[in-house]
Parts: sequence; structure tokens; C-alpha cells
Amino acid sequence: MRILVAEDEAKVAGHIRKGLQEAGYAVDVAVDGPEALWLAGNHPYDAMVCDVMMPGQDGITVVRQLRRKGINTPVIFLTARHELADRVAGLDAGGDDYLPKPFSMIELLARLRALLRRQRPDLVDRLRVADLELDLLARTARRTGIEIALTNREFALLELLMASSPKPVSKTAIIEHVWDQHFDSGTNVVNVYVNYLRAKIDPPGVVPLIQTIRGVGYALREAAP
Repeated sequence: MRILVAEDEAKVAGHIRKGLQEAGYAVDVAVDGPEALWLAGNHPYDAMVCDVMMPGQDGITVVRQLRRKGINTPVIFLTARHELADRVAGLDAGGDDYLPKPFSMIELLARLRALLRRQRPDLVDRLRVADLELDLLARTARRTGIEIALTNREFALLELLMASSPKPVSKTAIIEHVWDQHFDSGTNVVNVYVNYLRAKIDPPGVVPLIQTIRGVGYALREAAP
């Protein structure tokens, strides 16, 4: 999943980015209101973590403008302001949750998971395709009952493929959801990571699940008989 963090304090933004990346999210960072508005308006994000006080445009104005454009990316507001009126203003502008500073990364991650579950009722804690199971909370993968060690990037790629199964996922969609805005789309890293997954998910002796769909991308599904 891909998250936009809009935060002008470099130390705070770096802390959030690191915590989200360690949890397996792809993260883009905007340092002011106009950049946050442009990124959110031009890229498909699963959620946005937005500071209220930012240069250029404050977070509430940014989210209000996104909602007017029909962009409904779920938003968690961050702010040092604790007054009730400020929380109400953020929620009325289109925010979905509100977390006062200072906050713990554990709580932010928990709120983010809860927000994504509310926005996507179909999202479950476990994904299963054939004998492959992915536990989204424990962040573990198993096939035929045997645990498979995955890097954060491999986990994110597998989650996307399994959530889309049996439909194919294009390389463009993979890049948008698994890598951040600075990713060089001209490289063959998607192919490389798919091969990494194949070596772990489809070892010799089992029915291959990761299928190459020529001209489209990749799909994770049982092979046709």
C-alpha cells in the first residue's frame, strides 16, 4: 500500500516515513501544502497522513480542496493543537481521523490499519490463494503450512497480487503501490522482485501460482488445468 505523508518538519517526516516503511508501506513525503495537493491529486494513495500546520496551505485547506475534486483518499490529521474546535474543523473538512502530537508510531500504525479497514470493508486480516496464506497483521506468509521469509518489499508485492487475485496486475499498478514517487520506472526491478517471489512462493515440486500475463503484467492464481 502507498501512503502520502504531508509534514513540513523534516525530523517528524523522517520518523513517520521510517516507521511506515518498516511496516511495509511505500511512502511519499510532501513538505508543504501545495506539494501535498499536487501529489494527492496526481497519484493513487491508499491513505494520507497530513499535518495541519504546513507552509503554503494548511492541511485542512488541502484536504478540503481534495474533497471538492472528488478525491476521497482517507486522511489522518496530525497536529500540535488539541482544542476541540480544531479537531472538529479537520473532520468537517473531510478528514477521517485525528492524532495529536506527540504521538507514538505504534498508535499511528494502528489507526492507519483501522482506517483502511473502514474504507475497504473487503480488506481482511488474512489472504489466501490455493495453499498460500498471507497474514497481514503478523506479516507472515505460509505455503503448505511452511513459513516463507519475505522482505518488506516482497511482502507488499505479494499482498497486492493476492488482493487482486485472480485478476492480473499491471507493472504500472505495481510500481504505483509498492514503490515511492522517486522510483525509476525505466528499470526492470519489478521483474526482479517477481522472480524473487517466484523463488520463494513457487519452488520446485509445487504448482506455480505467479503467472506472467504477456502485455499486461502478473497474476497470482492457480494454473488452468
